[in-house]
Amino acid sequence: MNRKGVDDLRSNRWFKQDDLRSFGHRSRVKQMGYWGEEFVGKPVIAIINTWNDLNTCHSHFPERVKDIKRGITAAGGFAVELPAMSLGEQLMKPSAMMYRNMLAMEVEELLRSYPVDGAVVMGGCDKTTPGVLMGAISMNLPTIYVPAGAMLRGNYRGQVLGSGTDVWKYWDERRIGNVSQSDWNEIENGIARSPGTCMTMGTAATLMSIGESLGMSLPGASSIPAVDANHNRMCYASGKRAVEMVWEDLKPTDVMSEASFDNAIAVDMAIGGSTNAIIHIVAMARRLGITLPMERFNEISRRVPLVLNLKPSGEYLMEDFFYAGGLPALMTNIGSELKLSAMTVTGRTLGDNIEGAKVWRSEVILPLDSPVNVSGGTAVLTGSLAPKGAIIKPTAADPRLHVHQGPAYVFENIADLKARIDDEDLPVTADSIIVLKNGGPVGGPGMPEWGMMPIPAKLLKQGVRDMLRISDSRMSGTSYGSCILHVAPEAAVGGPLAIVQTGDIIAVDVPNRRLDLMVDEEEIQRRLADWQPPRDRHPHGYASLYKAHVTQADEGCDFDFANGAPGSTPEPDIY
Repeated sequence: MNRKGVDDLRSNRWFKQDDLRSFGHRSRVKQMGYWGEEFVGKPVIAIINTWNDLNTCHSHFPERVKDIKRGITAAGGFAVELPAMSLGEQLMKPSAMMYRNMLAMEVEELLRSYPVDGAVVMGGCDKTTPGVLMGAISMNLPTIYVPAGAMLRGNYRGQVLGSGTDVWKYWDERRIGNVSQSDWNEIENGIARSPGTCMTMGTAATLMSIGESLGMSLPGASSIPAVDANHNRMCYASGKRAVEMVWEDLKPTDVMSEASFDNAIAVDMAIGGSTNAIIHIVAMARRLGITLPMERFNEISRRVPLVLNLKPSGEYLMEDFFYAGGLPALMTNIGSELKLSAMTVTGRTLGDNIEGAKVWRSEVILPLDSPVNVSGGTAVLTGSLAPKGAIIKPTAADPRLHVHQGPAYVFENIADLKARIDDEDLPVTADSIIVLKNGGPVGGPGMPEWGMMPIPAKLLKQGVRDMLRISDSRMSGTSYGSCILHVAPEAAVGGPLAIVQTGDIIAVDVPNRRLDLMVDEEEIQRRLADWQPPRDRHPHGYASLYKAHVTQADEGCDFDFANGAPGSTPEPDIY
């Protein structure tokens, strides 16, 4: 590996020249109390901090920035904190997904426009991990990813609570009077007890694990609880490593390859990852010029079983995963299904990184030959209702519904569903299939997490706790149930979902990966010819830009202008 010299630093373009512009740059940094020897001729490392006061998952980031800065300084670098848009899944509406691409653009342009040589990107809450990595890929400076870590286990009257997963369970009981207001208040006070992301294998934990499996974080980083002292030490080590990566010129394009993405998909299947993972994996890969057809996910899902016993597809939580050995231990267990020669930010291969890792709790991380489920956690369905694909998490769905035909009951949008779902006269049975339209990338807009539609109250009272639900929207990775999501093309752009009518028969066949509308082709074409797009509620602003340029779910919901050769945009002129 050819090491950079001091004269090769990108930041020299701002600081090293003997001209008026560089004089101005140096004097303004000195204005903040620094000596020239602190930043001139040293790797300048940007810490991209996705913190704000309304992103609950990242409330510990101000302290972790201090740890990262210690590491950068110890390695001879100069640390600069560059705050970026914070995508707080819980409080941001209509969906943090709508702003993932904005974050990616901001990260790319922060790194391009400022005098930085490398970056530490911080994220954890669902869309921040793919957002910061997509931006880092497009800029292609040496970059290391620091995952936020999961919160501690929830607690309610001695019972362990998992965020999201147990909320849905108890809410259904609350809706039909089995949980009192007092009980509900206790659950609310006990389910989120510390900084960090959801501690189930939701989208946050899934994407942190994928970031590590892509080779973009230090070994074991994704499994450390947010409030564990090991997390502080990992942040320090990441800061040190960022400086070393600048001298080695080790960039995202050197780390992430087709082999890395196959590893990420394999890990996603083995951990029972969030259905959202597929969209983000595809988006990151496309930024690198790597095409991942939907069938690739099915190929790996059939080969790599679910081996992690975590909610919502199992019993335990992220804290238990860490004590069991974390992601390095899990990857050791599935090592025969991984491409261990893939490069990582350590400068070593994935195989080198996980060598010697052991499973300490075999009830949490199971072996390949005795898995939680014989196939991976996610399946892609295609057919006449989803020509470009739809997603289901079979491991979190009732097996009796894996092969099913039933009549559709259609809601045209989320407002329609909210208004009528608990109508005691709603003409549905346990065999009905609820269909929600206009929740996709354009229809939402931003593809909100509306896909885990509630079971109608009349059916809950009959004891029904799962039924088939189909939409072009997403659902939280902490959710469970027989929900078919990400139907592409979506209804708002005239996909087949747009013309489904109440009473139409829909056929679902998960083993054969099929999703079909059982209406003859002539009738489908007649309905499509009569279809009119929904009224545009966003004629200007970011939402208008988003809807005009966002791609469909099978293409990662990225902007159509964002894909290209990483690092191909010219460096900024300095005059």
